[in-house]
Amino acid sequence: MTDLQDLLETTVENGTVPGAAALVARGEEVESAGVGEVEPESIVRIASITKPITAAAVMLLMDEGLVALDDPIARWLPELASPRVVRTPQSAIDDVVPAARPITVEDILTFRAGWGFPSDFSLPAVVELFQKLPVFGPRETPDEWLATLAQVPMLRQPGEAWLYNTCSDVQGVLIARVSGQPLPEFLAERIFEPLGMSDTNFHVPSEKLDRLPPYRGPDFAPIDDGLWTKPPIFPSGAGGLVSTLADWHRFGRMLLADGAGLLSPRSVRSMTTDHLTQEQRVASTVFLEGAGWGYGGGVGADGRYGWIGGTGTTAHVAPSTGTIGILLTQLQMTGPTPTRFMREFWQYAFGAS
Repeated sequence: MTDLQDLLETTVENGTVPGAAALVARGEEVESAGVGEVEPESIVRIASITKPITAAAVMLLMDEGLVALDDPIARWLPELASPRVVRTPQSAIDDVVPAARPITVEDILTFRAGWGFPSDFSLPAVVELFQKLPVFGPRETPDEWLATLAQVPMLRQPGEAWLYNTCSDVQGVLIARVSGQPLPEFLAERIFEPLGMSDTNFHVPSEKLDRLPPYRGPDFAPIDDGLWTKPPIFPSGAGGLVSTLADWHRFGRMLLADGAGLLSPRSVRSMTTDHLTQEQRVASTVFLEGAGWGYGGGVGADGRYGWIGGTGTTAHVAPSTGTIGILLTQLQMTGPTPTRFMREFWQYAFGAS
């Protein structure tokens, strides 16, 4: 491939995806392209590359002294003050013991609170979590969602294991409770407006719907996108945002600039540093593929920080080289493993698979 446009055109022409847009920034040199149904200016469902943004909002509250890593989250989320934990991961959901200690802010930032998805999705407590709190579909209000989560036993004791996804939604509710603002309002006022992320929100307003490309399943059949065309009942800090190449680029530049005055350099370092033990990384290979986890995103051996989203999105920053790479499709992924297209893009942007 000679350039980014060639990579995208080849991938669309061979039928891998119906459309893709991408951006690679190396310092002040920025290359972007779009092919097929997704254009450089498209507003897309970014799914789990929402997670780093949510974590940044928690760090903003931390910079202001409103929360601390060792604070028990029950101070703001009393519904989670007395969680139950299944006796073993394989145990029935009524075979529980009390949590050994309170869940802390650091536990939810590192995805080690005890709720979430492990490698084995058939475990009774995981099935219960999926059934009561589906990742997509009809949602409860944040207060109702939290009350429902409190009824689901945790799979592991606080701090023991990395478990995917749920902690970012808990972070979103925490942000709202601590700030006294709904999550969409807080993010708009404290992150999106300062960074100029004018197209990032939890839904696409009517006047911008012409910039929202179709969302398609693995067979390219369209999927109902009503979740993103009106304000959601539950604004998901785990995967609810829509955004653009330009907006996530602005967020990535903030991280590479040690917070750019929005976050403290210490907070950015905490976000982009691996906090897992070797045992926790090995147990989470299905999702992490040997990488570590910072706050809101994976951390590679080369220090590359970012994540992937189930709508076919990926965004990373590489502090060592000052590189940002963002790839946006709107093709539903079939599992947690990065697609071949994502790996080809990472090779192009970062020289890494």
